[in-house]
Amino acid sequence: MAFSSLFTLLDDIASVLDDVALMTKAATKKTAGVIGDDLALNANQVSGKDIKPERELPIVWAVAKGSLINKVILIPIALLLSIYLPALINPLLMIGGAYLCFEGVEKLLHKFLHKADSNEPQEVVSEADKIKGAVRTDFILSAEIIIIALGVLQGAPTLTKILSLSAIGIGITLFVYGLVGLIVKLDDIGLWMMQKKSALSQSIGKSLLFIMPWFMKSLSVIGTIAMFLVGGGIFTHTVPYIHHVIEGLQLPASLLSIADLVVGIIIGSIACAIILPAMKLFKRK
Repeated sequence: MAFSSLFTLLDDIASVLDDVALMTKAATKKTAGVIGDDLALNANQVSGKDIKPERELPIVWAVAKGSLINKVILIPIALLLSIYLPALINPLLMIGGAYLCFEGVEKLLHKFLHKADSNEPQEVVSEADKIKGAVRTDFILSAEIIIIALGVLQGAPTLTKILSLSAIGIGITLFVYGLVGLIVKLDDIGLWMMQKKSALSQSIGKSLLFIMPWFMKSLSVIGTIAMFLVGGGIFTHTVPYIHHVIEGLQLPASLLSIADLVVGIIIGSIACAIILPAMKLFKRK
């Protein structure tokens, strides 16, 4: 009798885990686009000339821990909101999306309006501020990933939702920040390979050292574009009017991302037009 109960329990556990694996796979596929943007954005945020090589991995690790804490906070909130206040999910996502678009436009304004100051010493962002900024941005990206995943998991039992969201949260964090850690150390890997006796290793090492400065510069551009894609994408999918306008344009699938980009720039410009003067006003006071 005891063995029969044990086998029944194990069968139930196996069934739940099987459901979790299937739902996690389906939900992760849906979030793939945001994960790509998340990777580009975070790699850009935790890199820079002002960071000492020996501090690169500790910064990535600190942001990864912050990302896990974000998900520990967000998963229960998302589950509770989906049950008790589902109408609040989209407005909260839109606030986060507007913030990302605002940051993107602010970066562009700083780049193009402060060219005259480019020869002057730039203000160095402290390590703590860099980590806080990256964790704050990760919070918004994590929220979107969790909400998209939750949409796929709709109708699944609560336990399956909890386990699937936890697996997605941990898996994505390990994947994204593992790759970010690899990206920021590629130049060191190139230097190490150049010291090897093998001609192939030396050739690969030289190639990495040649490519990395250009690649790191491109991350700044890719990271800013990712801000608009994620932020604009939230609005194109959650605001019915914008969604219908874009549908009416009958754009091919390959151009839908451009629509997200344009919407992101417009939203960011509106946010900047409101927030930047308000910030100046408060500073004067």
